[in-house]
Amino acid sequence: MTRLNLILLLALVLCGLAVITAQHRARKLFVEVTRLEDAATALDVEFGQLQLEQRTWAMHSRIERVARENLRMRTPDAKVIRVLSIETPSGSGQK
Repeated sequence: MTRLNLILLLALVLCGLAVITAQHRARKLFVEVTRLEDAATALDVEFGQLQLEQRTWAMHSRIERVARENLRMRTPDAKVIRVLSIETPSGSGQK
């Protein structure tokens, strides 16, 4: 009987240690998930800011101003502008 009690006590201690180990691992994984979610949120915020910055830099009025002031470009006179139309051959299958 004493031997059975010792075996059961050993099994109980081992099960207790397994539970403690599993809980500790679960807590560590939860902390890691929370940290990664915070990092993902920060990246989402930064992505939104970068999109806003890209839209600002790509505004037509800004590009036109930079071309005029920094690159000394100008709109050509209407006399020198020529509009070309490209006609496709009628048997090529293109529409």
